[in-house]
Amino acid sequence: MADTAPLSLCAREPHVPADRLVAEMVPPPRFDSVRFATYLPDPDQPSQTEAVRVLEGFAAGLDGDPAGGAKRSFLGFGKAARKAKAPAGPRGVYLDGGYGVGKTHLLASLWHATPAEPERKAFGTFVELTNLVGALGFQQTVRTLSGHRLLCIDEFELDDPGDTVLVSTLLARLVEAGVALAATSNTLPGKLGEGRFAAVDFLREIQGLSAHFRTLRIDGEDYRHRGLPEAPAPFTDAQVTKAAHATAGASLDTFPALLDHLARVHPSRYGALTDGLAAVCLTDVRPVPDQSTALRLVVLADRLYDREVPVLASGLPFDRLFSEEMLNGGYRKKYFRAISRLTALARESKGLVAE
Repeated sequence: MADTAPLSLCAREPHVPADRLVAEMVPPPRFDSVRFATYLPDPDQPSQTEAVRVLEGFAAGLDGDPAGGAKRSFLGFGKAARKAKAPAGPRGVYLDGGYGVGKTHLLASLWHATPAEPERKAFGTFVELTNLVGALGFQQTVRTLSGHRLLCIDEFELDDPGDTVLVSTLLARLVEAGVALAATSNTLPGKLGEGRFAAVDFLREIQGLSAHFRTLRIDGEDYRHRGLPEAPAPFTDAQVTKAAHATAGASLDTFPALLDHLARVHPSRYGALTDGLAAVCLTDVRPVPDQSTALRLVVLADRLYDREVPVLASGLPFDRLFSEEMLNGGYRKKYFRAISRLTALARESKGLVAE
């Protein structure tokens, strides 16, 4: 293949208008084609099969259930709400489980299975939702989403109490308007144990909405490594550079320079930062120097994984990105998820290097 000049993430400073934030609240490309039928439950984990059954019923129960204009409330607010007949079952589901058990797959499958036009269903991460509020303002966000039948929130973040209260208040307004909710969530600082977020804490944090969520516990191991070979060892700088020049649409950056650049780009723009990339090639991967940088890298890893962008790297393997202190701290689940996802993307990049 002819040599092509690689792109550079460090040269990109994307601007993301508010209307794009709304339009892009759909399952990311990696989950375009997922359905309940394509979820492969671990036969040793019956909770996975049970989760599919319950979610299929939840989606079916949303058929013909309008949101918005009728101002129906399933929380019991107001006279009109007391006169309205609330549908059977909860208005929200929370998927509780460790990383890599397929929570996002199931959440996206629920979005696809819900009988409503795409513009009346929304899917996004907690960060994307808070970015939407920042772009539109609280009241306009309520008006924009109140006509939806379903709002799916992946990776509900509880690290910032202010954002948690903001989103909890937003969700209360949306449920009052008749919007059904579904969520997965992340770890609070200081929550160790299984490395997952406990359902009881999630329900407490969303305050008055807790009674309207049904918790689905999903047990299992990280499917990205279930029965699969170990992640490939890092390549050499020369191999990564050659592959970047040989792959149309690939980017090439040094890892330290990329980390510095991420500090200058708001995380809400990391998706746009990766627009059109066929692969991300990184040289000189080394341990992340501090927690702020590490958390930015987690967001980038999520956006790359969502968009199925393979990552080819030299330097240290991805399981050595984060220090032992980080991996034992309050954000440990985020770091393990980033390692898991970057490892999967590294595995997908092997074909970029000529034998």
